[in-house]
Amino acid sequence: MDDELDQALDAVGPRLRDLRRQRETTLAELSKTTGISVSTLSRLESGVRRPTLELLLPLAKAHGVTLDELVGAPPTGDPRIHLRPVSRGGMTMVPLTRRAGGIQAFKLVIPANSRNEPDPRTHEGYEWLYVLNGRLRVVLGEHDFVMSPGEAAEFDTREPHWFGPADKGESVEFLSLFGKQGERAHLRARPKTGA
Repeated sequence: MDDELDQALDAVGPRLRDLRRQRETTLAELSKTTGISVSTLSRLESGVRRPTLELLLPLAKAHGVTLDELVGAPPTGDPRIHLRPVSRGGMTMVPLTRRAGGIQAFKLVIPANSRNEPDPRTHEGYEWLYVLNGRLRVVLGEHDFVMSPGEAAEFDTREPHWFGPADKGESVEFLSLFGKQGERAHLRARPKTGA
């Protein structure tokens, strides 16, 4: 039992570092949020200092995860899916798939107060978008257009692209299916029925 506890505690440091890096937060920013000194945070992440409940509670809150997720507690058989939102570049990404490789699904929410200046980026892959709520402004290469709820688009992510709310003061929610280069989403329409 002591070996299991030691292994669980040893895994907390790398997990803390990964969470902080996913959220693109510095040790100094995390220190301000949690009240834990930068040196203590650094020692926790490197495994030099053992985590205590007093340290883990504010860290779990700051990272938006449960204490079980932070320490890697074994699953309890609860069938519910506990999605862990990630904030990046002013938007919130909720992963909807849990498997490595293949097409990944995300729900993205871009708040009304996000930056509205396009900053197109590229990366490997292929993406399919579907707007749920609000209006999504899409800059794709030389194209600049607005998508409304129910509209979909697909594109090669090596093409410079950027997304943002189309209407000032309004947030936008959309689904994104993302796959490795060459993987595409295919839609099948039902055959026309004779009526």
